[in-house]
Amino acid sequence: MHRITVLAIFSLLLSGCEKGNPLTVVKAVAVGVPSLAPFFEENSGLGRDTTTVRSQPVQGSLQQGDTPGLYGGSKQPTICDVAKLERFLTDPRNHQKAQAWAGVLNIGTDGIPEYLHRLTPVLLRHDTLVKNHDYKKEKAVPYNSLLQAGISILVDEQGLPAVKCSCGNPLRPFEGDTGRISVQFEDGNKKWAGYQRESVVAVKPAPRKLARIALVDVQEPARGIDRPVGSTGETDTTFNTKKRRTVPNLAGTTFAGASRVLIDAGLAAGYAGQGVPSDGAKVTATDPPAGAELPFGQYVMLTVAGGGTSTSGGESGPTTTPPPPSSGAKTPPTSTPPKSGPQGPTGSSGGRPGESASPPPSSSSGRPGVSSSPPSSSTAPGSPSPEKSSSPPSPPPSTASPPSSAPVTSGAPPPPATTSAPPVTRPATSPPATSEPATTEPATTEPATSEPATDGPSSTVAA
Repeated sequence: MHRITVLAIFSLLLSGCEKGNPLTVVKAVAVGVPSLAPFFEENSGLGRDTTTVRSQPVQGSLQQGDTPGLYGGSKQPTICDVAKLERFLTDPRNHQKAQAWAGVLNIGTDGIPEYLHRLTPVLLRHDTLVKNHDYKKEKAVPYNSLLQAGISILVDEQGLPAVKCSCGNPLRPFEGDTGRISVQFEDGNKKWAGYQRESVVAVKPAPRKLARIALVDVQEPARGIDRPVGSTGETDTTFNTKKRRTVPNLAGTTFAGASRVLIDAGLAAGYAGQGVPSDGAKVTATDPPAGAELPFGQYVMLTVAGGGTSTSGGESGPTTTPPPPSSGAKTPPTSTPPKSGPQGPTGSSGGRPGESASPPPSSSSGRPGVSSSPPSSSTAPGSPSPEKSSSPPSPPPSTASPPSSAPVTSGAPPPPATTSAPPVTRPATSPPATSEPATTEPATTEPATSEPATDGPSSTVAA
């Protein structure tokens, strides 16, 4: 009798938690499947997706926009026709559509050309969560969507997805809990080959404006592409992603500072445990240790102590992340590099993607892509690796601003970074729904499928 009563109470508690933190319904968007109500027709020549890309493994579902290798490129950089999109949006016949489009991105219609010239075309290397927008009844209608790896997009100066190239739909950051989603495959978007829940990511803005974005060629993963922000590929330079990069000595630095140093070195920061460590949490160890050499975009697991753990709501508590297993110069055991090239990058979210509770914040106020922090300079991602350090550097303050005004590149060797990633805020999650949020889609004869809307740290949807 007592056992039955305890189980009943536990079930009620779980039910209460479910109501307080509902699943977010997400519509799958596959490569080559046209939207039902796009801003512009998919076959209008605005962009070309790539069908051969498979979502790469990640350490954590929340990625920072300047993470090395987060996005991909190719030798055919004309995946997005930015000039044609500009002509469409500035055509007087499309004025109503341009107003709706600009409103999503918090700019005026007269600012569209300047805004487009600051965007950069890339290919998704991960199945990526975004807030998408259709055009219905002369209005932009938002809905949460999961874009398949291989889709071409334009990203802003902080690495945030801004436009879906093939149809011109404006994009904003996903605002839900990445660990509590229910993906719906419908309207021709069948579950694609290679789909894995663990490879789903959301993107949060880089703390500083970028000068370049370090990409990985999706056809030749050993070829890195250094693309200046605002260019369409005509001034790309290349680098060798297989070139080894030395893990710096990060013991004693802050989590934010260590992440910055790793990104500038062309490496990605990961950590054990749930929730994102606070910016001021002290790094006590790395795996692999300082002095190990890794290819471009590989993970370095950070163990931190103190400073609390920042979750999706930015709350913190006296939490210390568990130390990673010792592995010498090997890559972290929780990371599985793709067969064809360097492993996918990570952001500042650790553990499995299903365990992440940290949604990406929106970009800074004013025009999207403009950072409130001044940028700092760094060198190209193909530069020599930093030298080994015999003693840990002094911990930089987590709230300091970068020392110089020149923008940064995402895959360069580490300067003495002291910047902090912006605090993560917790926007409200969308309520569970059985159809696309805030939209009314035409009826289709194809039965819709969705992943089981279950709760739990491993994932909320079946792979």
